[in-house]
Amino acid sequence: MTVLDRFRLDGRVSLVTGASSGLGVAIAKALAEAGSDVVVGARRVDRLADTVAAVEAAGRRGLAVATDVAEPKDCTAMVEAAIAAFGRVDVLVNNAGVGTAVPATRETPEQFRSVIDVNLNGCYWMAQACGRVMEPGSSIINISSVLALTTAGLPQAAYAASKSGLLGMTRDLAQQWATRKGIRVNAIAPGFFPTEMTQEYPPGYVDSLRHRIPMDRMGELDELAAAVVFLASPAAGYVTGQTVVVDGGVTIT
Repeated sequence: MTVLDRFRLDGRVSLVTGASSGLGVAIAKALAEAGSDVVVGARRVDRLADTVAAVEAAGRRGLAVATDVAEPKDCTAMVEAAIAAFGRVDVLVNNAGVGTAVPATRETPEQFRSVIDVNLNGCYWMAQACGRVMEPGSSIINISSVLALTTAGLPQAAYAASKSGLLGMTRDLAQQWATRKGIRVNAIAPGFFPTEMTQEYPPGYVDSLRHRIPMDRMGELDELAAAVVFLASPAAGYVTGQTVVVDGGVTIT
């Protein structure tokens, strides 16, 4: 096996949540280009058709499953659909996420819980469902955020709490499953990328943060997707329990 062969995912089956737009679409496409069949899930199932088309355009098989990760039964159903269609699950990318920007004194319990339910609880339910069927050599990648490590000027307590909790969960699952199941569990902490979430930021907000980005630009979706492929592949076979920060340098300023 050459070093480039180690980045291949031929014969693997990957699950990607939150795959109806943005990062999820780019991740699903990249996994397919690396050789994996891909099962994509989201609440907006009508928008998954384009993601499946991108997977199939890369020469791999795709499957769309309506999935609300905040519902454990949906997570189990997505995994069961993958097993029924492709016979295995090798990679999980926990990408589904939501955010709010509500001042702490005005945020309602329902608003706070709704973010935790998707961003943290949902990742756990998906990891739990996949962990029951994954074989040794499998990989789980949790998409966290630099806001788990720093602040960025908006009131995002619920989002930051959920993404910070995800890092702790990543370490614990990595420890539980490394020897007993042979499953690697890692996280990625993206900086600022063009997504539906960043499009909802106040006008000029991202530009106001440029001084904190040593590389002086937002990230490109393919740059994050490449990091996912690395962690999913045998190239990262000795990497587990880690957080890979892909932020253009935000967290070093």
